[in-house]
Amino acid sequence: MKRALLKIYSAYGLVVFALTFLVLLPFFSLSIFIPPIEKLAAVLNHIWARVFFFFLFLNRAQVIWEEKLDRKQRYVFCANHTSFLDIPTMGLISHNFKFIGKMSLKKVPVWGFMYSRLHILVDRKSLKSRHGSWLKAQEAIRKGFSIAFFPEGGILTKEPPKMVAFKEGAFRIAVNEQIPIVPVTIPHNHILLPDRMPLIMHPGKVVMKVHQPIWPSGDGDEAVKDIKDKVRAVIEEELKSFA
Repeated sequence: MKRALLKIYSAYGLVVFALTFLVLLPFFSLSIFIPPIEKLAAVLNHIWARVFFFFLFLNRAQVIWEEKLDRKQRYVFCANHTSFLDIPTMGLISHNFKFIGKMSLKKVPVWGFMYSRLHILVDRKSLKSRHGSWLKAQEAIRKGFSIAFFPEGGILTKEPPKMVAFKEGAFRIAVNEQIPIVPVTIPHNHILLPDRMPLIMHPGKVVMKVHQPIWPSGDGDEAVKDIKDKVRAVIEEELKSFA
């Protein structure tokens, strides 16, 4: 009986996701095809996330801020990644950023097209694609956008919320551009929507902690390693407090 109810709830979640996206799609299209208003997409992402979680979890979504972020500052947001819920969860951050995500997301009907046009996709198996995404990320930052990464490179952990090794891309961009990294801890999404088939949604509360920014300590390889270690330590310590 419980399993059947969870399947119904999961179907409901998919319908809410699709309907809220379709309502906002015309406005997303404007931000795609009219470059001067491209930054409208960040506002729409935030609205979408708020509406989605309002209906899905009856507004049980909490964002904890260690400090108020400067809306004029560009950041690199780095979050742990254990669930497909993590992307809309990041949308709860009201800031003008572009995601760097997997190329496979482009295959999602309609949503994948929008995502690929407004964000930066990368095929991590392709050196050319990785280099291209690097250049696009630098261009986005210089246009005034922030960047959002899942530094693990996907949902790869077999023991959530324990994290796998971080890739260097996010941290090298922060060092090269000399902009701060904001660690983000998402502690419970692997419980709400586990990464296993079939995808089954569970009721609960979305929680996300946005930590204070960490600035690069230099401009070389040591600075990249240093900020990567610091960001990981912040997220790991916060995950322990939610255990």
